[in-house]
Amino acid sequence: MNGIVIIGAGESGTRAAFALRETGFTGCVTLVGTEPHLPYERPPLSKPLDGAVQMKPICGAEALEAADIGYLQGVSASQFDADTRSVTLSDGRTLVYDKLLLATGARPRRLNCPGAERALDFRTYTDAAAIFACAEAGKRVAIIGGGLIGMELAAVLRGKGIAVSVIEMAPRPLGRAVPARFATRLHARHQNEGVVFHLGQGIAEITDDAIVLADGVAVPADIVVAAIGVQPDIALAEAAGLATGNGILTDGHLRTSDPNIYAAGDCAAVAQPGGGHMRFESWRNARSQAETAARNLAGSQETFMAIPWFWSDQYDLGLQVAGLPHPDHQSVTRQLDGGELEFYLDGGRLVAAAGLGLGNSLAKDIKLAEMLIAAGVSPDPAALADASVNLKALLKSARAA
Repeated sequence: MNGIVIIGAGESGTRAAFALRETGFTGCVTLVGTEPHLPYERPPLSKPLDGAVQMKPICGAEALEAADIGYLQGVSASQFDADTRSVTLSDGRTLVYDKLLLATGARPRRLNCPGAERALDFRTYTDAAAIFACAEAGKRVAIIGGGLIGMELAAVLRGKGIAVSVIEMAPRPLGRAVPARFATRLHARHQNEGVVFHLGQGIAEITDDAIVLADGVAVPADIVVAAIGVQPDIALAEAAGLATGNGILTDGHLRTSDPNIYAAGDCAAVAQPGGGHMRFESWRNARSQAETAARNLAGSQETFMAIPWFWSDQYDLGLQVAGLPHPDHQSVTRQLDGGELEFYLDGGRLVAAAGLGLGNSLAKDIKLAEMLIAAGVSPDPAALADASVNLKALLKSARAA
């Protein structure tokens, strides 16, 4: 038995290694990680403490040793051969496997304008450390990209008294994943905090001290950060001949076009019941897919069925979204003391919910909404809108029915 090799020691790969042990798998487990650190969580990177970037380990060296997980730190996989079931590492070593898990994650999208090399990425601990080491009072930071990562970074920098500009090609920030009403509220909050927005603008050039927009306007910048999203890291899979698209294509069991190879996390595009493949980029998804993949690597035939969920903290506001809201869905709003919820119905069935409020005040409501979504209920819209109607009571009634 050659055991299981996992390429990628981020949230998904590391969680899968431990989940294999939790399933009772006793064979060899080898985890290959490119970065020169113990595996760590990415969400805290945008939330420094006392000006220092947080390195929050997923696990310690003792836990890896206790679980008998071989962690190859600071090396990468340069290629793998599905026929010989072997992985060639960057240091020249070769690993052989019975089963392989690709948890290669995603890499930042690249700018293609003149001066693009001046922009800093914001993906790894090293990236975050470089940004916060330079960002200090009196500096001017321009963030290219008004998505969740860019807006979270803007909020943190404004909290440090740093001048921030956000440049976004779309007509409004947070347009891809955040419901419109909450995107509008967060945009307004950033403006009130002093963030300057340049919307509907492309980049002509990045110079030593400015970003020149497509319309010729120069946005002063001592530091430029590129936060224009990520692309699934599928280079290894493509080179090995696996089926790929917007990610490494898998079936519902997270199995790739090779029956001995699975994929999980940001790199995986999972087959959907209605057809097509979907890729989910979130911390929880990385964990959920890892656990499903681990059980299937160990011999199960479990279908990945988790409900998408993500959160974002900006200033004192907390956003949470469960499910996949769509503009065509019927929406129902519930006003609460700490914020508001928005529910989304498709043909009467609850399919998504979102909340924006102070801190973590709506976390319990979103959790209950997520459970209602999982139960497949078709609640009365009036009951969803009525804050006096307890969501827990709705769930209890649905389960009884």
